Amino acid sequence: MVNESYTGRVSPGGPPDVRRLGCLSLTKVAVDPDMSNNCYLLHCAETDEVVLVDAAAEPDRLLELIGDRSLTSIVTTHQHWDHHRALAAVKAAHPGATVVAGAPDADAIEEQTGVSVDRRVGEGDKIAVGTCDMTVIPVAGHTPGSICLLLDDEVVAPTPHLFTGDCLFPGGVGATRGDAEAFRQLIGDVETKIFGRLPDETWFYPGHGDDGRLGDERPSLGEWRARGW
Repeated sequence: MVNESYTGRVSPGGPPDVRRLGCLSLTKVAVDPDMSNNCYLLHCAETDEVVLVDAAAEPDRLLELIGDRSLTSIVTTHQHWDHHRALAAVKAAHPGATVVAGAPDADAIEEQTGVSVDRRVGEGDKIAVGTCDMTVIPVAGHTPGSICLLLDDEVVAPTPHLFTGDCLFPGGVGATRGDAEAFRQLIGDVETKIFGRLPDETWFYPGHGDDGRLGDERPSLGEWRARGW
């Protein structure tokens, strides 16, 4: 059952928003007033285990939200500095947590954070969230090793839920800084691996800003490709 009081609208310094998805609860919080990164905590009520998607900043706040529950994995969606500034502190507080990242970005994350990436994941790999799994979807272009995470389990929710990092936002794909080849890679992967695979009802959670639904964005794909960003 989905908790419809959830809006996904959060701001740095403000309260988190919590969504119930069957046995899972999803907590979305925004950190750092300059970058306004989204961090997501997924908690399984059946096992009391937690997965953190993007330890972006403000480790004290993230650790408070995790509490005394078991943090099993910390997933970094991509190598950009603003998505992993709290990784070292969160890992130090939860040394048993598995650090996960897309294989092509793992070396850069290690170099920037000083934290070893325990799992270098790729297409179709699974990340356990208690009794559920998220499936890894690599989407290159914003960075070589950007990953999206798909939660698609009818026991949890009747429609898919997708964590997109900086690959997809309401209104467009992630920045490629004028690199035409990177944009072609990104828009191609987004079209085929996300819109070509998932239904309009899919709710997606980006690395910054408000959430979105694929059906609301699908009509704009041609416009995004034509404008080149």
